[in-house]
Amino acid sequence: MKKNLLAIGLLGAICSVQAQNVLLHVDNSANMYVSEGALVYNGGGLQTRGTGLIDLHGNMMIEGLTANNDVVRTITTGGAAKTDGSNIVLRLNTPGSAATSTYGQLYINGLAQAAVTATVSKEFRTPAHGTTNYFQQVALPFSGKTLSTLSTELNKAFGTTRFTQNEILKYNNPLVVSDHYTSLASTTIDPTGYYMLGSKNNNLNTATPPAAWPTIAPTPAGSVYTINGTPYAPLVANVTLQNAGNGINFGSGGNAINQYNEKYYTYLQDQFEGTASPWSGTYGKNIYQFGNPFLTNIDLSKIGFTESATIGDGNAVSNIWGVRYDPGVVTTLSNGGTYSTGAQIQTFDLSGVPAGDVGLIIKPMQSFVIKLRNNTAQTLNFNTLRRFSNTARAAATNYSVTALKNATAATTVTASLKQLGIIALDASGKEIARTYYVVSPDLATGHQTSVDTTVQAACSTVNVLGTFEEAPTGGWDSNYLSSYWLYINQANENNFQGKNIKLANYDYGVTNNAVSYKFEIRENAELVPTGTHALSSGLGFYYKAPNGTVQQINQDDVVPIAGDLYDLYYGPPESVLATSNTNAKPSRTIVVYNPDITNYIVRFDPNWKKADVQVYDMSGKLVISKKAVNTSTDFIIELDNSVKNSYVVKIVADNGEIVNAKILK
Repeated sequence: MKKNLLAIGLLGAICSVQAQNVLLHVDNSANMYVSEGALVYNGGGLQTRGTGLIDLHGNMMIEGLTANNDVVRTITTGGAAKTDGSNIVLRLNTPGSAATSTYGQLYINGLAQAAVTATVSKEFRTPAHGTTNYFQQVALPFSGKTLSTLSTELNKAFGTTRFTQNEILKYNNPLVVSDHYTSLASTTIDPTGYYMLGSKNNNLNTATPPAAWPTIAPTPAGSVYTINGTPYAPLVANVTLQNAGNGINFGSGGNAINQYNEKYYTYLQDQFEGTASPWSGTYGKNIYQFGNPFLTNIDLSKIGFTESATIGDGNAVSNIWGVRYDPGVVTTLSNGGTYSTGAQIQTFDLSGVPAGDVGLIIKPMQSFVIKLRNNTAQTLNFNTLRRFSNTARAAATNYSVTALKNATAATTVTASLKQLGIIALDASGKEIARTYYVVSPDLATGHQTSVDTTVQAACSTVNVLGTFEEAPTGGWDSNYLSSYWLYINQANENNFQGKNIKLANYDYGVTNNAVSYKFEIRENAELVPTGTHALSSGLGFYYKAPNGTVQQINQDDVVPIAGDLYDLYYGPPESVLATSNTNAKPSRTIVVYNPDITNYIVRFDPNWKKADVQVYDMSGKLVISKKAVNTSTDFIIELDNSVKNSYVVKIVADNGEIVNAKILK
């Protein structure tokens, strides 16, 4: 294979068409096959002619030079631009398992956009971001692509009317709103744009292309969609991160409206600051939504580090809070609002060490969300984030798109961040849910009111696994049981050493899909070796099952689930009885203010069927009493808003669970 590729390159090197240089030329009827895992390097221009095909299952790297008039193009046998695709095909290698499939990648460097005119065909199949009415979150890494072509390529008639779930949206970072296209003749002009493709009644199913859907041979018909377009050349400038939401008043509880008459709370999610001060401070601000602009992976895992200027990737976003990616399921509500559940989240401490879903490889056509701690201007160089590998660059290794490790990068880390991942598995070993517990000398214990140091991120009410905010002495903090629970929890490793946080499993005893826990341990984002317990401090993590004894946790341990409420520790507990809490796990039923109706509501635990609701004023008088309330919808607590008073709400489920909450007016 190497000899054949070299021969093609040499033949191409001797031809220059209209002063445009081509090193690699694939002629009419010729096929060039790049196998999975292979890397082809081309130090100049590239072109295909006629039906010439580059069947790309691996990686192709084009290092052109504008001064040499290098070009990347696809032409007809007559020399005209060929724009119908099927010449440079980026394959999905296992379309039937698209979520984990490897795929062909194309890297272009050293050229201006005018020199890149080739039409590339990208095979596309990905899990749907919803079940009925939703928006598929995507990047469109193609320059000047006419949006109407997506209707043909995705077998879905897109429209231009807002609120139909048939429109195409593009996120506007400064204004914190999704704009819709009023003409499908519009073309893509923003390489890093975050796009949303409407799916009304699941009429865009990216997970399952229609039977006998046309594909480019030899991919089996119907197994993939094919998206055609001209790839973006390297971006000419870094992207500035500043002023997202600056000056916008979201209103009390997000009740203000945007220019499309949408209330901010119906779509704006901030799982980072939501645990500190929801709808106040910088909640919903300093959030940037982007799409991967390239046909290679990009690696965001080190963008919070300060690395050596000579061998780092050139990024050091000093005020980064976290990244949300792989949005999971996006639901559209009856009021037109949307929210996502099951997204992956990675946060960063102040030295740039990541916590949570460590990895942050964004695939071609994937989108992501960045949250900053404040509005201090930062820049992001997308060009140097490109990476063929599907795993993040290891700490203390140099940047390279080909993932070489021939130098050591200096990183600034002030303290060791230690992380325990708890992964719930079903009987076949498939992941059901996960959550994280993180400790460091620099992190604070308990409820976080400052945005400056936290790495916490909230769970949604539909999560089945998570932890609760810890009290200073251990166990949960009852002040926040009905307010939020945590996907990523943190504590100070010194003042919380040997004390417990509460891990709750809402699948146990209900569907029992999760039968075991797997433990994943990282220090400064790097996995420790299998079997490791003690970390650099000499301490490690521990767990205690209901009615069990404290057990040390080793890397990659898998243990059967023995109950719905566990205790987790960093460092061995001095007294299990002193720090453990034997209460049943808290309900996910919460009392929250709904600004849309200017009243409070009860949002019920999904496992509840019926409930009794009683509301008392502060004199002890019963003011509301409802029996056998249907828990499938929110219950409105109809209070007289003209009266300033405080109330106690008591909610009793038909299974005996009790939730108490206060309303302060």
